[in-house]
Amino acid sequence: MSTKKLVLIDGNSIIYRAFFALPLLNNDKGVYTNAVYGFTTMLMKILQEEKPTHLLVAFDAGKTTFRHETYQEYKGGRQKTPPELSEQFPVLKELLDAFQIKYYQLDQYEADDIIGTLSLQGKESNFDVTVISGDKDMLQLVSEQVTVIVTKKGISDVEKYTPDHLMEKMEVTPEQIIDLKALMGDSSDNIPGVPGVGQKTAVKLLKQYPTLEELYEHVDEVSGKKLKEKLITYKDDAFMSKKLATINRNSPIEVTIEDIVYEGYQESKVSTMFKELGFLSLLDKVSSNDSGEGEAIELKEIDFSVVDEVKEGMFTGQDAFVVEMLGDNYHKEEILGFGIANENKKYFVPLEIALQSDTFKQWAEDSTQEKYVFDAKKTLVSLLRHDIHLRGIGFDMVLASYLLNPSENNHDIPAIANRMGKTDVLFDEEVYGKGAKKKVPEQPELSEHIVRKTNTLYVLKEKMEEELKTNEQYTLLKKLEMPLALILGEMEHQGVVVDIDRIKEMGEDLKDRLNTLEKEVFELAGETFNLNSPKQLGPILFEKLGLPVIKKTKTGYSTAADVLEQLRDEHEIIPKLLLYRQLGKLQSTYIEGLLKVIHKDTNKVHTRFNQALTQTGRLSSIDPNLQNIPIRLEEGRKIRRAFVPSKKDWIMFAADYSQIELRVLAHIANDEKLVQAFQNDLDIHTQTAMDVFHVENEEVTPNMRRQAKAVNFGIVYGISDYGLSQNLGITRKEAKQFIDRYFNIYTGVKTYMEDIVQEAKLHGYVTTIMNRRRYLPEITSRNFNVRSFAERTAMNSPIQGSAADIIKKAMIDLNEKLKVEKMQARMLLQVHDELILEAPREEIDKLKEIVPAMMENTVELRVPLKVDYAYGESWFDAK
Repeated sequence: MSTKKLVLIDGNSIIYRAFFALPLLNNDKGVYTNAVYGFTTMLMKILQEEKPTHLLVAFDAGKTTFRHETYQEYKGGRQKTPPELSEQFPVLKELLDAFQIKYYQLDQYEADDIIGTLSLQGKESNFDVTVISGDKDMLQLVSEQVTVIVTKKGISDVEKYTPDHLMEKMEVTPEQIIDLKALMGDSSDNIPGVPGVGQKTAVKLLKQYPTLEELYEHVDEVSGKKLKEKLITYKDDAFMSKKLATINRNSPIEVTIEDIVYEGYQESKVSTMFKELGFLSLLDKVSSNDSGEGEAIELKEIDFSVVDEVKEGMFTGQDAFVVEMLGDNYHKEEILGFGIANENKKYFVPLEIALQSDTFKQWAEDSTQEKYVFDAKKTLVSLLRHDIHLRGIGFDMVLASYLLNPSENNHDIPAIANRMGKTDVLFDEEVYGKGAKKKVPEQPELSEHIVRKTNTLYVLKEKMEEELKTNEQYTLLKKLEMPLALILGEMEHQGVVVDIDRIKEMGEDLKDRLNTLEKEVFELAGETFNLNSPKQLGPILFEKLGLPVIKKTKTGYSTAADVLEQLRDEHEIIPKLLLYRQLGKLQSTYIEGLLKVIHKDTNKVHTRFNQALTQTGRLSSIDPNLQNIPIRLEEGRKIRRAFVPSKKDWIMFAADYSQIELRVLAHIANDEKLVQAFQNDLDIHTQTAMDVFHVENEEVTPNMRRQAKAVNFGIVYGISDYGLSQNLGITRKEAKQFIDRYFNIYTGVKTYMEDIVQEAKLHGYVTTIMNRRRYLPEITSRNFNVRSFAERTAMNSPIQGSAADIIKKAMIDLNEKLKVEKMQARMLLQVHDELILEAPREEIDKLKEIVPAMMENTVELRVPLKVDYAYGESWFDAK
């Protein structure tokens, strides 16, 4: 076998296959990438298995080819290329450049002709040739030196054709592939062939008469009157089809085999491209590149100093400042050191040097000295633990990146840098390792990495600010997100006291409840079994008790929550099982979970607020997640009893917005009826019930109000008739009538829903009242389900996002007011639309006045904002 290996890839065929084989994917910039991803996975497999010395990807040049001179309808039945695929061709070519792979196209010719010509040249020059395509036309190129790999289903399942395999599989020689197509035609290329002649008949004919020409010389001898008639009638079509199906192996290409030498790729270039495209799962495969030498990422030298003393002259008043930390939660994080970069120089400051320096502390706490930080909240909290109160923060990189790319989930400095085309910094996992292998490297590797990150922040700050200004989001960063980050940092550092004895007592009560429920279930089942085992529960419910089977799985009966919900009224065992599961989750997730994260010295939990996570702008929290305590369940609500004030004679004070999303909807949609209802302080659900059911106030039944409430909140989330029917237990037809009646009354809401979807299609994003963006590239998808989800998201995001903006601004206003009034009260938590404070009892009267005033007047809407508040000995009592 030759050591010279030529690989020729049919670019159009493979990218088409990949596009239709994979679901639509897109990167953080909204660029579709599924076809490129599929092509790349196949390409990397080819490089590894075939180890080419010469390589080319051939593309079709356009719709018109020399074949159209023969037959104008050639390829005429093909549907237009979907725009989601068209836009991926340039991306693929960029990726091929990164791989240092040549690609070529030629006017009036197809990729097949380029490949046919080069494969012949390769064969004549004693190359071992492999052709890769999704098109069986290419099988005519098969020979002892040319193997054709054809993709079957999608792109991962392939079949290798040699002359022997072709004969075994299709009972024809490579040369006969053209005659086969001439007879049977090809609907995908709109090649007519002879009507009524399929593959079986064509093969039978070619076994008797090896070529089309021989067949027609002996056409009178063909058995079967009907077949003979068709062959004679459509003789011209058959010969034209042969001409159309024949690959031109002498096309006038300007590329030679010498031009397509392949020497492998540089890992750094491919890695960068993968990071930009979001192909993180392929990154590991790059490092094992054995299709060439590859090169490690070459980082430019960086000039910096490791300081043994902090001096005033190190700072300019406009300094990038990075606190490098390792650890995954509030209790375990440790500072590894500090990076400082400015227009003069770059420094690494070891932790112990910084902490023993008055100069460092003075600089950090000086509000006139501007600092550009990576994550203001995290930086603030980490320094507060060392009694340093950071001030003068002028830029927060993580929040800027979040506002620019809300759908991106990696906002580390190297990831941001890669998205912005700057690659002179390593990813953390390349320095620290990951998983069990994670460790802190020795100096100077550690200090250099931290300084590189700090310098990257310094260099990119201006560019990111410019992008925010272009998007009209600079004010959102400076006036909302950054001030809020500092408030959240103080809240995290402050923490909330948890009454451990009370939590343990609740845990014991829950255990008793669970034991009682278990006994009751066993009694109803007539035997004992493992309640947590679907394998044991299934036969009891569906065989022994004879309940109707809703759904089966590979391992037996489904006992999932949705299945049990449907069976709730079938047997009294079901409600008990559902309650058992809910209480079990409370016990494991919230009781035991809370006990794990309580700080042993202070009895506090320091929940972490994620400010750069949700695409709507809402905050979430972890360690513990306080957003998800299931308050619909009485036992869940009681968990809030354990959250108590940090001082004696203090109280918990909770204030939450009433129906904020519906009020925001009324404002954004400017719906006359909705606006009027809120301005007149009417019960909105009762009002909707009156309008939809055409009844007076006193005639509204609790069920009518319940249905109206489901519609009101459902509309905010772009609910479908199916979704509403499931919520209310009514038919889809009834649900549709309900929604139609709603839109007939609230016409402004209907217009808003229609307009916002059109706006999203036009711009690719929607915005909140404070210009927060939600990008929706899927809004133009051909896939109905994908597109529908994007449309619902377009309707909901401005509402949910604006509600998030409002409570964030309220927190800033309230924080400022508490300072001005010199009050001791302080914010502890934000959960959904609720703020939780603690305060001395003597400040209650003032809080009752200040908190609602600040929250209700933080923004001016067409409708009034309304805040409910309560206070008590615990968070539970403040209801």
